[in-house]
Amino acid sequence: MTTHEELLPATRRALLHRVATAQAEGRAPSLVASVARDGEMVWSAGRSMVDGHAPDEHVQYRVGSLTKTFTAVLVMRLRDEGLLDLADPLEKHLPGTGAGEATIGELLSHTGGLAAETPGEWWERTPGASRPELADVLGDEPFKHPAGRRFHYSNPGYTLLGSLVEALRGAPWEEVLRREVLEPLGLSRTSAQPKAPHAGGWAVHPWADVMMPEPTEDLGLMAPAGQLWSTAADLARFACFLMKGDERVLGAESVREMRTPSAPSQAESWDRTYGLGMDLLRWEGLSLAGHTGSLPGFLAGLWVSEREGVAAVALANCTSGPLVAGLAADLVKIVTEAEPRIPEPWRPLTEVDEKVLELTGPWYWGTQVLALRLQADGAVSIGPLSGAGRSARFRANGDGTWTGLDGYYAGELLRAVRRPDGTVSHLDLGSFVFTRQPYDEGAPVPGGVDPQGWRAF
Repeated sequence: MTTHEELLPATRRALLHRVATAQAEGRAPSLVASVARDGEMVWSAGRSMVDGHAPDEHVQYRVGSLTKTFTAVLVMRLRDEGLLDLADPLEKHLPGTGAGEATIGELLSHTGGLAAETPGEWWERTPGASRPELADVLGDEPFKHPAGRRFHYSNPGYTLLGSLVEALRGAPWEEVLRREVLEPLGLSRTSAQPKAPHAGGWAVHPWADVMMPEPTEDLGLMAPAGQLWSTAADLARFACFLMKGDERVLGAESVREMRTPSAPSQAESWDRTYGLGMDLLRWEGLSLAGHTGSLPGFLAGLWVSEREGVAAVALANCTSGPLVAGLAADLVKIVTEAEPRIPEPWRPLTEVDEKVLELTGPWYWGTQVLALRLQADGAVSIGPLSGAGRSARFRANGDGTWTGLDGYYAGELLRAVRRPDGTVSHLDLGSFVFTRQPYDEGAPVPGGVDPQGWRAF
């Protein structure tokens, strides 16, 4: 059983120091952060003032493009219910947009080729009512690149996804989100409109310690791309969901799919790519998934390390200044380095399928030796005994076959081919034949085996 332990005093001080430094050096009117570990928030802190008091984990901030991850969850729910396929062109479900050739998966991963922004005025600082139709969001030339060719972040793309949700659910995006995600996950302080106590948005002068309030606009049709307000506590809970899933909303396999790269690496960094509504980042030895957000007056960052079971959130109420994305990543790093995850105790299996057990051990692909290992959860893994090479985990399908979960073999089918007497001839993985001996002459090795066999020279 996993126990939720308090962070050590030294860790808590290191976290507070990092947050306080970010707020002071970034000149944020206020900044709040939280850390979750193993499914539970274990730390939070706020600096400076909101309405005369230091902000806590229940004060709302606008989270900008973190909203996109919530919208992506709604689309993945539609997929899991069989109402759409990620390979479907948008036109199939939402006709007449002028951008219908892009697939739903491409819109989720920002590879649909759509423009980054809407035509006309800066949409984040103008009332959403000024864009009453999708045509006002997309313009006459919505595409900047051929669909499916490259990563190009698109706010209008998520407006289309929000409209898709509304079309298939027959209800407003905000209502669907509240009913299907916010209420089941207990995110009672996450909403499309601000609820007290909430921070006000500010612009801080770049060359003087003075401020000016930013307008807080309702984004209208652009809401699915950046409308939400939330708190450090709610987002910590949402981050835990993004690591493990919740069958009431979206299962573990689907949130893992969201965390899987679906787009080429972003041009500015080979260490950053994008999944399905989630930013993916390698940060000083950590693999992180999450999202950042900004609107005039607000900055937000959320990252999770599924391997370490740690998530962090950072929120500030200024247009620019503190690098909250890096701050949230640093908070994850501080915890994982100061308090490495304690492995679960090894325990033997309570039951095992003998037909699966006999498959464990060494197998050969040509002359390369690999090992098949049985996992505690019924999955199996295949990988080289040493050195680099293809490796993957496989989920049991319940019929004696397994489906690849990651790596080169993701989505590929693994099966044991048996002889008429029930003994195992070989493993079939895609078109690859794995044998118990290198180039086993008793197995159907592609190209056959030289009849003279192995020889010395």
